[in-house]
Amino acid sequence: MAVERTLILAKPDAVVRGLVGEILARFERRGYTIVGLKLMHVTDELAKRHYAEHEGKGFFQSLVDYITGSPVVAMVIEGEDAVEACRSSIGATNPIKAAPGSIRGDYGQTIGRNLVHGSDSPESAQREVAIFFRDDELFPRASILGDWVAAK
Repeated sequence: MAVERTLILAKPDAVVRGLVGEILARFERRGYTIVGLKLMHVTDELAKRHYAEHEGKGFFQSLVDYITGSPVVAMVIEGEDAVEACRSSIGATNPIKAAPGSIRGDYGQTIGRNLVHGSDSPESAQREVAIFFRDDELFPRASILGDWVAAK
């Protein structure tokens, strides 16, 4: 198993509905470490970079409009096989088809308002983390855990 980092976005509907704490807790309870976290407004330019793979598709502008409409909470989560495990915790894109116990299965309402984004591969995770976070905004996992263990 590889230690990975992945980008998770609590999208505007999660922020507006007050579900950010629950979303964060789901990843922490699975044993993953949050190495970056910020509440932010996504600009048009940032949204277009994030959704670049969908440019030219009919739903592209609605994605941009949605993610720029209200604040998001961006987080970088680290741990063994973080990309796959976090996507499993998030659930299927369509909340109606998402498994009970997943974030979308428990709290999602529609495919267009599905609460959370998670990177879909280690390569996408690297690209997406770099879009939302500078290197100096991320903490090395070892230093977070090392400080905690030393304090005990």
